[in-house]
Amino acid sequence: MLSGGGRVCVSEHTKKTTSPINCRALMTYDPALSIKLVSFSCLVRLTSSIPHSNMTKLAEWLFGISVVGALWGVVTFDLLGLRLPAAWQEVAWPMPVYLLVAFGCYSLATVGYRVATFNDCEEAARELQEQIQEARVDLRRKGLRF
Repeated sequence: MLSGGGRVCVSEHTKKTTSPINCRALMTYDPALSIKLVSFSCLVRLTSSIPHSNMTKLAEWLFGISVVGALWGVVTFDLLGLRLPAAWQEVAWPMPVYLLVAFGCYSLATVGYRVATFNDCEEAARELQEQIQEARVDLRRKGLRF
């Protein structure tokens, strides 16, 4: 079963969509992995009964950035007294810049991929050209010259 171009896992017990991964295929390869997938399916089944929040994408992104920023502040300024090694703190200090560069690269790659795989709509293009020709003929009848 395909949903939005991705693979979907259907639980044998409930016959409902439970996760965006094909569970049966992964369960046959690794028994240890199948245990993780079964528990993940149960978690997804439980959370799918919770009504969806009305958070906008902006609110979701701001919440995520806030969580990452709070974690960065805790690690960088040692607010909890964790006494992390100096090497970790040296890596954590420029982490926002690294994340910003990584996000920019991801965004550029996504836009490039979408442009490269953009579907041409030849039928819609022909229809649009016909409408343009009809409009030109109609405007010429009304006295407009091109």
